[in-house]
Amino acid sequence: MSRTVIPRAPLRLSPRSSLCASTRAFEAPCRNLRLLRVSAPQCLLKATRSFSTSPSLHKKAGKANKAHAKTDSAPPVNNTGALTPTDEAYDVSGLEAHILQSIEKLTHELSQLRSGGKLNPDIVESLKVQLGTAGHGKESVKLGDIAQVVPRGRVLNVICGEEAHIKPITSAIAASPHSLTPLSPESSNPLTIQVPLPPPTGESRRAAVESAIKASERADKLIQQARQEHNKKLRKYELNRDVLPDDLQKAKKQMEEVVKRGHTEVKRISDGAKRVLESQ
Repeated sequence: MSRTVIPRAPLRLSPRSSLCASTRAFEAPCRNLRLLRVSAPQCLLKATRSFSTSPSLHKKAGKANKAHAKTDSAPPVNNTGALTPTDEAYDVSGLEAHILQSIEKLTHELSQLRSGGKLNPDIVESLKVQLGTAGHGKESVKLGDIAQVVPRGRVLNVICGEEAHIKPITSAIAASPHSLTPLSPESSNPLTIQVPLPPPTGESRRAAVESAIKASERADKLIQQARQEHNKKLRKYELNRDVLPDDLQKAKKQMEEVVKRGHTEVKRISDGAKRVLESQ
């Protein structure tokens, strides 16, 4: 058996290169001495291998594991708890709802004046009509329940559902306090009653404008009442010391801003309605 001669050379190792030098010195004899069962060089070679990590094996999720996983996960939080007095002080949703109702009521009242005072089709549809006779019993119904009112310029066409309703509907329109004179149905349209609308006069325009002003004043009054109710709630928190003074100050400022926007919207709507009524 031949021997491999390893020359003896001094090794100068620094602290940084100690491991690298030692491995280089033993790499050659390890390749030549493969037939020899020497474990030391192989152990040194294994020292140069890099470390690696492998993912840990998990058990396949079955029904039991899935159920366990569901129980471990935190359920969604739906109820965040009751509102604190500070949260309620900043909450102006109730105040805004009352202001919105006031504006909607104002819009409805002004819409009744857009056709020259009291000549809106909705007013005609709200008239009461007496059906039947005294011997067989009378029934009072709304005109809009038995007929349809269709405006055509300065004429209202009242389309009846039955021929028997023409006479009581005509009587109800003529007896209304709106100075209306219904015409007899034409042969081409036997179920249609034409109601000419009188042209607006200066007096009717002034009356309509005054009605618009009164409607806007009522809306402003409703907004002030809603403000008073909200301010009472803030005052209660202040007396009970449930809310900090800084938060109360901010809540009151927020309340005033909401009320101011409500009054501004009422003025905008009423001014627009007055311009339309004056131009008719």
